[in-house]
Amino acid sequence: MGKLVALTLLGAALALLGERFVAFRQRTNASREVEPVEPQHCHLIEGLENGSEDIDILPNGLAFISTGLKYPGMPNFAPDEPGQIFLMDLNEQSPRVQALNISDGFDKESFNPHGISTFTDKDHNVYLYVVNHPHMKSTVEIFKFEEQQHSLVHLKTIKHELLKSVNDIVVLGPEQFYATRDHYFTNFFLGFLEVVMDLRWTYVLFYSPGEVKVVAEGFSSANGITVSQDKKYIYVADVLAKNIHIMKIHDNWDLTQLKVIQLGTLPDNLSVDPDTGDILAGCHPNAVKLLIYNPEDPPGSEVLRIQDVLSEKPRISTEYANNGFVLQGSSVASAYHRQLLIGTVFHKALYCVL
Repeated sequence: MGKLVALTLLGAALALLGERFVAFRQRTNASREVEPVEPQHCHLIEGLENGSEDIDILPNGLAFISTGLKYPGMPNFAPDEPGQIFLMDLNEQSPRVQALNISDGFDKESFNPHGISTFTDKDHNVYLYVVNHPHMKSTVEIFKFEEQQHSLVHLKTIKHELLKSVNDIVVLGPEQFYATRDHYFTNFFLGFLEVVMDLRWTYVLFYSPGEVKVVAEGFSSANGITVSQDKKYIYVADVLAKNIHIMKIHDNWDLTQLKVIQLGTLPDNLSVDPDTGDILAGCHPNAVKLLIYNPEDPPGSEVLRIQDVLSEKPRISTEYANNGFVLQGSSVASAYHRQLLIGTVFHKALYCVL
């Protein structure tokens, strides 16, 4: 009798897992084909060959680009090379990238940069906040940007028990930021089961020196995060749920959800077009191809523009789409005066004039 019960439970568990796996393939658009949408004036950026996972552009046109991310389950074309931060001046006639030197005293060999965000103080000093995964842990590194020396001076490493599996960050003040946790389990196998079972255990947290707290939860996989131009709303990408959450910021830094915008593709990092206030989302149109990488059938790239975000019917349009034979695994798109930079998790980066 005991064996029969055990076999029955095992069969039920396998059936549930099978059903969840089928649902997972549907959620990740495993069989989706991409219809190309490619602006005429685009070219790959020379010097970015190992990813360009996140991009943040200052109001003066200086773009910071994080490269070399080593993320469990994702391809990596240079696994023995540390990550870097590149700079690109979009005011130049033909913008080029330059690697920024990082000050001594920081462990550059284990540098594994993920999401980034800039903050400029009242004296016009620029600080770069970087989500880092040294030895697959999660920290937030604070650097001061020295423009004349083209360098980053490391100031501080932030650690906290809630800063686990951090994906992205948006800074609102000195050592005040929101960050996303994209998965609960740190073990790869358990993390995969978490995704397949759609446990929705990830969250957004607020960090300051005086208070650290979870301010929004229940996401399948909280990923990209950014702030509206008026600093009143936070935008959060739930990559596996294929949507973007619009959340109001309260005086105590808590967040209240106002609406959810469904996309039909998997959004990664988010940015705001400074000329229009639109959301730009770097997306994965067929995300299973990221996990099961085949250079003969690579993961595609997609950039969406979301207009009238707070209206009853936001308008969604495709800014860029490619089947992966130009750009693979797009993770971010960031704009500056009709120039568009499109970054990827592990591949190259694209520069477009719109």
